[in-house]
Amino acid sequence: MEPDLFTAAAEDRQEKDPSGSPLAVRMRPRTLDEVVGQQHLLKPGSPLRRLVGDGSGPAGASSVILWGPPGTGKTTLAYVVSKATNKRFVELSAITAGVKEVRAVIESARRATGGFGKETVLFLDEIHRFSKAQQDSLLPAVENRWVTLIAATTENPYFSVISPLLSRSLLLTLEPLTDEDLRSLLRRALTEERGLGGAVALPEDAEAHLLRIAGGDARRALTALEAAAGAAIATQEAEITLETVEATVDRAAVKYDRDGDQHYDVASALIKSIRGSDVDAALHYLARMIEAGEDPRFIARRLMISASEDIGLADPTALPTAVAAAQAVAMIGFPEAALTLSHATIALALAPKSNAATLAISAAQDDVRRGLAGPVPAHLRDGHYKGAAKLGHAQGYVYPHDVQGGIAAQQYAPDAVRGRQYYTPTRYGAEARYADVVERVRERLGRAGEAGEQG
Repeated sequence: MEPDLFTAAAEDRQEKDPSGSPLAVRMRPRTLDEVVGQQHLLKPGSPLRRLVGDGSGPAGASSVILWGPPGTGKTTLAYVVSKATNKRFVELSAITAGVKEVRAVIESARRATGGFGKETVLFLDEIHRFSKAQQDSLLPAVENRWVTLIAATTENPYFSVISPLLSRSLLLTLEPLTDEDLRSLLRRALTEERGLGGAVALPEDAEAHLLRIAGGDARRALTALEAAAGAAIATQEAEITLETVEATVDRAAVKYDRDGDQHYDVASALIKSIRGSDVDAALHYLARMIEAGEDPRFIARRLMISASEDIGLADPTALPTAVAAAQAVAMIGFPEAALTLSHATIALALAPKSNAATLAISAAQDDVRRGLAGPVPAHLRDGHYKGAAKLGHAQGYVYPHDVQGGIAAQQYAPDAVRGRQYYTPTRYGAEARYADVVERVRERLGRAGEAGEQG
């Protein structure tokens, strides 16, 4: 049987007894006009509008790659297309499908196009899980428009999708839903018959807490609302109180506006406490962010930045620690991710501090922006292609591994910045060793005492 996004049996069951489906499923948009958020992708004439339409004319519908965080509507948009398009719609998941399944769909699409003139739209969820070979198997079908591809991914497609497939598709970036988007969705779910049908009310403080919990994720918002509404209805309460929301989702309401000043104030305080080596204050602000429903990936990103910005080579293990924490957070999520974030925060707060790497790249970028660049010295240019030697490229280059000590005294920087010294290491922690090394290397390169001033 041909795979489909939502099986006929499930659809029949949902139509006969909508209450048996999760609220997030019942509130799934039926048309593009019902989609919450992502309005930048839904303008007239947009690729998604073309997919829903007949795609006739000299410019047919384009294959698209939908990239965005969980809960922003990637699968929802595919569902809307499946319900509204007059094309044949097929769904595959990269978790379970392989090259064999892809080729079967493509062959079926070719028969449908040749025999019945029926175009096929293929929705491929989590395309980043496909190997290069599996993605390669899609290329002929996309190239020849045997299928119009809708691929969804939560990972950066520039790293997770092969270049030939990217070049044959339009990349559509979905933005995290705003609180206003989610508020509209929650209120519709409260009042519409396919939702809660006005069974309970939702006061502003409880609504605000649901928005914090959601973290821009529509599915999470509706799931939390359904749990809280179920608890309120079970106790015959007319409204969902803040206490009911707290009890059902097991999280206290922290006074914290994720999109307001406190979001930036608390994040800033966390980083400044780490910079100031106050581990206890850093843990306090970390706890506030966690309890307020902050996205753990946002916290992990801030820690990675802090590791380079404020610690650098004073503790070379700081950045690997922060990166490992970010990877772990992405794999395990809350609540266990709190332990990993705590681990990284403590390590960074107690590490020796240096902003030398930060100042170094800032000074180098400033020179480049001021036009201090110039051509790469000829002996450093690529000499691996035919004709390079005639141009003088790579001629006279001294291979450092052939020199005693491994340092070849030759010009590396362009003339415009020759002698500029951007990196000024501190004597804190492990960076003291780098300070000695830099001094010796610069002297060996013949740069010590040159006229080029500090960057």
